[in-house]
Order: sequence, then structure tokens, then C-alpha cells
Amino acid sequence: MSKKIENGNTMPSFGVLWQKYGTIGIFLLLLAVLMIAKPSSIFNADSIPQILKQSAVNILLALGEFFAILIAGIDLSVGAVAGLVGMLTAVMMVHGVPVVPAIILGILLGTLMGLCNGLLVNKTGLHPFIITLGTQSIFQGAMLVISDSRNIYGFPVLFSNAMSASIFMIPVPVIIALIAAAICAFFTIKCKAGRNIYALGGNQEAAWYSGVNVKLHTLLVFMISGTCAGIAGIVLLGRVGAAAPTAGTGYETYAIAATIIGGTSFMGGKGKIAGVVIGGMIIGLINYGMTALTIPSSYQKIVMGALIIISVAIDHLVAKARN
Repeated sequence: MSKKIENGNTMPSFGVLWQKYGTIGIFLLLLAVLMIAKPSSIFNADSIPQILKQSAVNILLALGEFFAILIAGIDLSVGAVAGLVGMLTAVMMVHGVPVVPAIILGILLGTLMGLCNGLLVNKTGLHPFIITLGTQSIFQGAMLVISDSRNIYGFPVLFSNAMSASIFMIPVPVIIALIAAAICAFFTIKCKAGRNIYALGGNQEAAWYSGVNVKLHTLLVFMISGTCAGIAGIVLLGRVGAAAPTAGTGYETYAIAATIIGGTSFMGGKGKIAGVVIGGMIIGLINYGMTALTIPSSYQKIVMGALIIISVAIDHLVAKARN
């Protein structure tokens, strides 16, 4: 994977460079383009907190998606889970459930939805793409039924103030996302179950022969994905200030894009939480930058789709060259 140069040293190949510096390179390139195009809109007292808040939801969703992709699967329901958890949490708070219990129950409901995904994958033997495509539709339909296709608002002041607050000039949603990322990083590096998930993504059959309980770890992966999506839903609820029946729609695209751009291999078994965090920030920066440049939101979807295709294509070519 490296080329020799005249003095006898080796020059890293594109594949090695892409794996090490691809994500941060994309981030810096994007930052440079936006600074040249409209620097006043990107770096000011109002824009940076907004970019960070937008990135927080993307990071949380991408953290869950990371584990699904790490086992060579996918979770298309993360956006719908986030929207439904936000809706259910909003309903609880509006009907008198105190803020903290409502948030805890909301996150547990997200975990339960992830558990349903994992059980369906294990019991049916179908690819997660099919299962989560189906549950995505179910969860989106549930949002419409629960809300009667109307926005829900009128939350306690405590919730609104907490979600709009900052600690040491860092928005609370960003702190939540970073804490979640730190926990996920600790889990993947220090816990045996986290290392087993990497092994499962690298070679499921070899992992099984090594004593890894494939179904149990698959279940765990989707529970983590549901939990992260649930937290994202509550953060999104606090940012928007209302629970919309279409909340979270399309956010699975952002989650997948952030994960893949963050260096996670779509073939499974490779990726790092730090890369996912940067990937989430890249998506947040793209969304904010295109809005600041008054580019229609429809073009943002074109950019996201192109980024996913390019990132997966490069990952495939790098893996092919290595083999």
C-alpha cells in the first residue's frame, strides 16, 4: 500500500492517506471554500453556535448508524426513531409528566424501538436494510397517528431553557453529543463487546467460530442505534421548539453520510468514533453553509447523495486495491 521513492523511503499510497486524513481533509477543504465564498456568514458570534447545534443532532444519529454499519448492516429508521421519540416526549410533557422522567422515558422508548429492529433482524434473517426500511415507515405512520398530523408545542419552560442554554459558551446539545460520543468511544475501545462488534463486522463467520454470540451483538448494535436516535430526537425537539409529525424525515441520509464521510467502511469492521464526530460536523457545516449562501434546500440533498456515493466508491476502491 505504499510506493518507493528514489531515496529508499516509502511514500504512503492514496488509500493510506485517505484512511488517515480523508475526513479531516474534507472538513478543512469545506471550511476553506465557505470562508472564501462568504466568510462573514460562517465565522461570527451567531453562526458558530448554530453550526454546532445543527451538528449535534447529526453526530448523535451518526453514532447509532456507526454501529449498524460497523457490522456491515444499516439502520434506515434512525430519523423516524428520533422523530417518534421527540413526539412521544412532547406528548408526555404537555400532559403533565415532569421534564426529567419524560426525557428518560423517551430515551428508553428509543432503545425499545432499536430492540424491535434487532429482534426482527435476528428472527427473520433478513438484511437490516429491509427491516429498518419497514420500521421506518411504521414509526413515521405512528407519528402521524399520535399527533393527528398536527404540531405539538407548549413544553415546560425548564425544558426549553435547558436545551437552549450554554455551559462555558458550549451549547447544551453539543455537550450531550460529545458525552454520547465519549461513551461510545470508550465502549468500542475498552469493552469486550465493542471489540466483538468490530470482529463481527470484519468477518461474521470467523467471529462466530471465535465464540462471539452473533445474534446478541446484533441486538446490542440496534439497541445502541435506537438509544442514540432517541437522544437525538429530544435534542431536535429542544432545538425546533415543537414536535412536528414529519420530524426526522430524511435525517437517516445525514446520519449515513456523516458515518461514511467519517471513515467508517460500508463493508463493515472499520471505523472510529472520532471520525464520525467530524463527519457529523461536516454535515452540519454543509447544511449551514448552503443556507448562508442562499442555496435551496433541495440542492442540499443532491450534495448529500453525491458525498455518500463518492465516499463509498473511494472506500470500495481502497479495499479493492488492498486486496
